[in-house]
Amino acid sequence: MSEDLVTIALADGVADVRLNRPDKYNALSPEMFRAIVAAGDQLAEAKDVRAVVLSGNGRGFCAGLDMKSMAGLSDGGNGDGSTLLSRDERPENFAQRPAMVWKRLPVPVISALHGVAYGAGAQIALGTDIRVASPDMKMSIMEIKWGLIPDMSISQTLRDIVPLDVAKELTMTGRVLSGEEARELGLVTRVEEKPLEYALAMAHEIAGKSPDAIRASKQLLETVWHADERVGLALESSLQTKLIGSANQIEAVKANFEKRTPNFTDPE
Repeated sequence: MSEDLVTIALADGVADVRLNRPDKYNALSPEMFRAIVAAGDQLAEAKDVRAVVLSGNGRGFCAGLDMKSMAGLSDGGNGDGSTLLSRDERPENFAQRPAMVWKRLPVPVISALHGVAYGAGAQIALGTDIRVASPDMKMSIMEIKWGLIPDMSISQTLRDIVPLDVAKELTMTGRVLSGEEARELGLVTRVEEKPLEYALAMAHEIAGKSPDAIRASKQLLETVWHADERVGLALESSLQTKLIGSANQIEAVKANFEKRTPNFTDPE
């Protein structure tokens, strides 16, 4: 992973992840694609990470694709369309991975959005669990401007966030939304004057809870949201059975009764 394009700072269980191409509004080059995915893959294996905050350095979260650097990849970069649209053993292709990697992370990911979140930038944000935006942030599912459809896993993210008619409107018009407009539609969770500061505070609050319960909560909701009731009820029961009587669950109860800060252990 290029430390220049994506940085990770870990403190008290919170990973502060920054897109770091500020001179280009963190627009995605092929190298940026790889750096984002590598960062997500690294964090997925880190047992000491309890929450993640994803933001962008500079004047915006992410301006979308760097069209100049992507120009040679319009046919896949080697004439057969295989670079961005190819896949390995994972269901998603390479282009879809910078958003799906956050959705698949076992811990919650909070994005802090400022400046612009256009096109690919919006889709990466939609892959996070919670989105905090500044009031003047500008967001757009902008691919229609270039005669394209959004193809960075939006079929798996936007459906969890807005009704179908709203998804169609945003996709077919490319309308640019302010932070407040995005919140009204449900695209962002909260609007705050200092989104990064707020997101980090929320992440530290989450990191203070039982990491087993937090991971189980994300697993439960991600798995059952579009599943039938049999799958959902069975998973609830299975996850709860594992939690009850576990060391971190007992510690949560004891800390509450003793009115002290709990001392949780990282998952094995």
